[in-house]
Amino acid sequence: MIEFGHGTHVGLRRLRNEDTYYADASLGLFLVADGMGGHQHGEVASAMVRDAVVDLITRGHSLVEAVQGAGERLLTHTRGSFEVLPMGTTIAALRVTADSYEVAWVGDSRIYMWKQELRQISHDHSLVQALVESGQLDASQTSKHPQRNVLTQALGVTATEQLHIGMSRGRLEAGTGFVLCSDGLTESIDDASIAGIVARTDLASQECVDQLLLNALDGGGDDNITAVIVRYS
Repeated sequence: MIEFGHGTHVGLRRLRNEDTYYADASLGLFLVADGMGGHQHGEVASAMVRDAVVDLITRGHSLVEAVQGAGERLLTHTRGSFEVLPMGTTIAALRVTADSYEVAWVGDSRIYMWKQELRQISHDHSLVQALVESGQLDASQTSKHPQRNVLTQALGVTATEQLHIGMSRGRLEAGTGFVLCSDGLTESIDDASIAGIVARTDLASQECVDQLLLNALDGGGDDNITAVIVRYS
């Protein structure tokens, strides 16, 4: 059985919410997308990619194929536009079937897995993560780095031939949970705080999401905040 919760908040500093999400247990599809571009371009980009992924999954494509196809659709749209501003989005997506899961991501929206402990299974496509991997930056310094929001991959911005979609898959076991979120959550509260909420079996998934959003607002709420929690039992 799948139980899930979802929510988004514009935050305390932004005028518009450029995040979007999708949650459908019947399709087994859950995703979070964090748009960028300003002047309403961000929310258009994230919504276009959300709708494209849903469409392609419904048509029988795999999750990675759907993300790839959504990126191509967004690039086609932006190439035909006369707008000067860029138009892109991150994506963090989960597809579950009867006994397996698959995740795919582009950018710095994250996917965590819960199995007695919280573990990030996505890998940020960001400048600071690249600096950490090259040994130029200590991991403890990433949250305060002035360029922490600079992405190295994004749908609608990265050319198709240069796009590297992160992916992972595995067997779905009872007691497994997933958290999908935009960076507005992870910049406002740390992983330990997320884990402490997800671990609460006395709360339904929706209550956990509500608490995550409240804690992120208490932590500053500088960006749009979006989270989806999926539990399998």
